[in-house]
Amino acid sequence: MPAKASKLTIKILYGESDEQVLSTQAAEMKKAGHHVTTTVGRQAVQDALKRDAFDLVILGSTLTKDDRHHLPYMVKKAHEGTRVLVMHAASRHHEVDAAVDASTSMQIVLEKIARLMAEQSVSA
Repeated sequence: MPAKASKLTIKILYGESDEQVLSTQAAEMKKAGHHVTTTVGRQAVQDALKRDAFDLVILGSTLTKDDRHHLPYMVKKAHEGTRVLVMHAASRHHEVDAAVDASTSMQIVLEKIARLMAEQSVSA
């Protein structure tokens, strides 16, 4: 059950370049009880960061490798405490708090989100 994967309701900014992937996966995050703001493309992610603060920014696998590399810097610069999860990360980036493979099931992604946010609340 996805809803049990996370006990915390968090505010997520989720960016992809493919609208179909975005809507499908965002729906799963919403089912888990999270408030999810979706954006398509790098510029939309940047614009959303200017308008609002989020607990977690998820950079999806359909964003370009360049976007997944540069956006974590922009997230941390805009909102220092915001966590960053990157899907399809080949290597560990020092501004990325967690990464999952693009082929990972949404259940695993939801569990990763829960662990990531639990770690943050323990360290706060």
